[in-house]
Amino acid sequence: MALYVMKFGGSSVGTIERMKSVAKRIVEKQDEGHQVVVVVSAMGDTTDDLIDQAKLLNAEPMAREMDMLMTTGEQISMSLLSIAIGALGRQCVSYTGWQAGFRTEPVHGKARITDIVPTRVVSALEGGNIVIVAGFQGMTEDGEITTFGRGGSDTTAVALAAAISADFCEIYTDVDGIYSTDPRMVQHARKLKEISYDEMLELAHLGAAVLHPRAVEYAKHHQVCLVVRSSFNHNEGTVVKEEVSMEQGVVVSGIAYDKNVARISILGVSHVPGVLAKVFGSLAEADINVDIIVQSGDLEGKADFSFTTTLSDRKKALEVIQGIASEVNFSEVTSEENLVKVSIVGAGMISHPGVAAQMFDVISKQGVNIKMVSTSEIKTSCVIESDKLNEVVIALHTAYGLDSEGQAFIGGKDRR
Repeated sequence: MALYVMKFGGSSVGTIERMKSVAKRIVEKQDEGHQVVVVVSAMGDTTDDLIDQAKLLNAEPMAREMDMLMTTGEQISMSLLSIAIGALGRQCVSYTGWQAGFRTEPVHGKARITDIVPTRVVSALEGGNIVIVAGFQGMTEDGEITTFGRGGSDTTAVALAAAISADFCEIYTDVDGIYSTDPRMVQHARKLKEISYDEMLELAHLGAAVLHPRAVEYAKHHQVCLVVRSSFNHNEGTVVKEEVSMEQGVVVSGIAYDKNVARISILGVSHVPGVLAKVFGSLAEADINVDIIVQSGDLEGKADFSFTTTLSDRKKALEVIQGIASEVNFSEVTSEENLVKVSIVGAGMISHPGVAAQMFDVISKQGVNIKMVSTSEIKTSCVIESDKLNEVVIALHTAYGLDSEGQAFIGGKDRR
């Protein structure tokens, strides 16, 4: 007998019929002799609908009240799924995130988990129950309800699996594993049998919609065995683990892309010590994440630099920079949208020179200019204009030999 945590995303429970199908699958797992804890997301487009309704009332709704609203979607799912399992004659109990023991930092909208005390979950399991837990939510020490941000149900599942020492954490979604790139874009994308935590973490940060980065971080830190598989069939999924066997000659494992990119440029900055610290310190204080940073050379005591952030943070970042204009001398601030970040990832890159050069060559042959570049030991990212994204991804996929015997990454949009 093993202990499984099974996480089902929004599309998996998007209708009553799908809810019934998921209930049967959970019961099948118990029939195999296993204990089962289930983490569930809100049904289908429930979260987006709730956000839209809130914004019809208030263009900038209060963060606390949004958390109160958003957690209701998962609570509906957990209750309905528990009812469906009960209809199949099984003992089942559902818990909100805070009833399941999730404690978080006092941040609304993207809180981090500080502790998990899964006493009620463990007790219910020992009583022979299937346990359903609402994903994406917790509570502060002061009793305030919080949410973990988009993709937070993945984090709920992995963190809970670690807390109860589960043998497996299965992430059920609308694709049947992790692919070498988005299979909706590249017909010859191939599913991987396995991928390392490090590669998956890079891919998740770079735009993969199949796993949330925090979930992968938790899995790596606590050595949780993750399996990504489809809720619509019984095909074998992709295992995410510490070490994987590398295929001979394979350097790049997967290709990711992220459309949620804006570039901000600060021109004519006084080239003196402390300027970058002031700019990026102010952005950090405003809780704005910055990705790629590029600075030009010194010209008559002036320099230009650019950085990328998310589209949703673009306006706020510009306001922060304008707010420190009296402390940082610059001539102009500009921003640019309609961009995409394309990345190649692979553990084999660390020992193979010329991988990045090949990427630049492939992109140039598509008639595309590279605006910014970022590298690490196992990835290279390029910011380009978005109009030729498909052509670039397809060309890179072929250039790195992923059309045949491909390797790693990405899936659908089932992220809560």
